[in-house]
Amino acid sequence: MNDRQQLISLLTGVQSSKKSYYTELKKMVTELKKKNMQLEIINDITKSFNIDISMDEMMKNSMDKLKTIFPVERISLSLCENHKLVLTNVYPAHSLYFPIGFVLPKERSLYWQVVQSLEKIFYQIEEDEDLYVEAAVYNALGVRSVLLIPLISKGKVIGVLSIGSKEKVVYDEDDLSFFQQFCDQLAVCIENVRLYNEVLTSKKEWEETFRAVSEMIFLVDLEGNILRYNDAANEFFQVDLYKKDICKLLSINPKESPIVEILETKKSVHRRIHIQQRVCELRSYPVLNEKQNMYAVIMYLNDITEKLQIEAQLVQSGKLAAIGEMAAGIAHELNNPLTAILGNAQLLLRSFSKDDRIYKLLFDIYSCGKRCKTIIQNLLTFSRQDEYRFEDCSINDAVEQVLGLIGDQICKQNISIQKRLDASIELIEGNLQQISQVILNLLINAKDALEEMDIPEKIIVIETKSIVEAGEHWVVLSIRDNGKGIEEQHLQEIFNPFFTTKRPGKGTGLGLSVSLGIAEAHGGTIEVVSELGKGSEFILKLALHHKVYLTKKDDYDKENQNSIFPFYTTHLFEQHCYHVCL
Repeated sequence: MNDRQQLISLLTGVQSSKKSYYTELKKMVTELKKKNMQLEIINDITKSFNIDISMDEMMKNSMDKLKTIFPVERISLSLCENHKLVLTNVYPAHSLYFPIGFVLPKERSLYWQVVQSLEKIFYQIEEDEDLYVEAAVYNALGVRSVLLIPLISKGKVIGVLSIGSKEKVVYDEDDLSFFQQFCDQLAVCIENVRLYNEVLTSKKEWEETFRAVSEMIFLVDLEGNILRYNDAANEFFQVDLYKKDICKLLSINPKESPIVEILETKKSVHRRIHIQQRVCELRSYPVLNEKQNMYAVIMYLNDITEKLQIEAQLVQSGKLAAIGEMAAGIAHELNNPLTAILGNAQLLLRSFSKDDRIYKLLFDIYSCGKRCKTIIQNLLTFSRQDEYRFEDCSINDAVEQVLGLIGDQICKQNISIQKRLDASIELIEGNLQQISQVILNLLINAKDALEEMDIPEKIIVIETKSIVEAGEHWVVLSIRDNGKGIEEQHLQEIFNPFFTTKRPGKGTGLGLSVSLGIAEAHGGTIEVVSELGKGSEFILKLALHHKVYLTKKDDYDKENQNSIFPFYTTHLFEQHCYHVCL
């Protein structure tokens, strides 16, 4: 009020005669414009400073307005990062001395003096002065006056704003107060953006993690409507799941909904459900607010079909291993009486002439005993667990070994076996017993396919040959039958573990999956061509120059880098699976 009276007195009173009325009015208008511009600068920095505007753009806008009321030629910003003061922005760009990202030294530094004292410093630079390390910079840039103001947020310095001029200026208390307000507002804005970016980064990381999880995740409201879901859920169901009813989606009775159970117990719920012929594990968890009131449910759905199949496969492999050991034991036990039978039969044959009727009976006993011994020997060969080395072997020998084991059995079922073996076929680097196992599995499958056919002539053709495809040399074995064939929709599934089209008790669905694994371990594969009602052809292709090494456990422990199987248990599983076919 007193200032107002004094102003009126100056304009209209006695003193007005000593000063020009227009001079005082012009001065007053200039001061008002200055105050308005200061308010506008502070207002602009509050409005325009957001995550979309860059710091360089903000500094340019601020300096353009500061220049209208102050002789400012340079403005720079340095921020505290990990106990270091780093130069982050300079405007105009041509006034840059140190590169952006330069760490300001602590010794003899005006900037660090501001940080440590939490007070602004107004400094005028004299030529050739070296009291502070910044003096050489200012001299090089032609700066004569600099105002350094700390940016303080929550009582902590987060940076320093430098305002430089190429002339020696004097700032009054009002000017210094304005610059302090400007920097206080700038500090608040910088800190807000920093916090916002931290929240935004955390949100993005959470969302990326949510989307990347391989198991299906749903966020469901208490009515059962899906609010959010990850990419795995979208890939599994292949439909837009937003606002879908989770109970209908998962084929769950609404009365048995896990949401109802969670509402009652406030605890997680675990169930096993079936969806689209898949077995899934469902886990549901309550989502609580700050008042511990549940407002949503997180559902975690994991497809465990393959896991259950592998568990069943491991159980089955254990059974097969036991059967293999038992068969080997029985074979050893049978060898002793067979030796006596064969020996006595040979002795008795010497006592009779070939024309004698008794000689023919004894010779039949000897022949059958010898055949039994061959079968037992083949059985022992298949049961061996201690010498699974890879070496040069002939696929023709593997065929003959298998036919010696089950050839007569197949022929007694009125099935004709036609052999077309290439005698000049190359040796391969592999394991004879495992290759024989594959051939045995394929022959048993061909026999089973023919048993269900009522045709006058049942034929299995076994052929071996060498071929060259795409510059690769292959040894090929094909087993072709004129049986019932395979339906087209099953061709892609027959190599899956436990998949079988045979009647219950006839097959386990392991033979082809194990055979394919052995073929791949030998650098090869198995192909199939089939036509329903006309027969099938299975083609075993083995790479001629595929190098494989050790599979015996002791050798694997010593030289595991050369093992063709990543785990010895896999090898044990494969070497026993031939018993499925016996």
